Amino acid sequence: QVQLAESGGGLVQTRGSLRLSCAASGRSVTNYVMGWFRQAPGKEREFVASISRSGGTTLHADSVKGRFTISRDNAKNTVYLQMNSLKPEDTAVYYCAADRAHYSAAVKVSDYDYWGQGTQVTVSS
Repeated sequence: QVQLAESGGGLVQTRGSLRLSCAASGRSVTNYVMGWFRQAPGKEREFVASISRSGGTTLHADSVKGRFTISRDNAKNTVYLQMNSLKPEDTAVYYCAADRAHYSAAVKVSDYDYWGQGTQVTVSS
C-alpha cells in the first residue's frame, strides 16, 4: 500500500509561483509512474503532468506546458510540481497519484492506483 501526502498549496497572485510536493510512504515509489492532476469546482479531474519511473521522461498537459515542471527524487520518495507564471484558471485542488502498471507516462485518472488527499491552489487576479 502506498500513501501519498501533498503539500505546498496556498494563495498566490497571478504570475506568482508555487512548488508542490508529494511525499510517498508505505513503500518505495521508484517503480511507479507518478502524476499530478487537478480538479476545479464543478469540473472533472484533469491531467496536469506525469513522470516516468526513472524520471527521464516527463509529460505535461498543453495548458501548463512551459509553466509547470514535474520532477522526482527517488531517494526521498518524493515528487514535485514547480508551478510558475500562475493564472487564475490554475485554481484547483491538486492531487498526486501513483501508477504501478506503466513505465513512462500515464494520463488517465483510471491509470492510477493510489491518490493523495489533495492540496488547494488558489490564484488571485
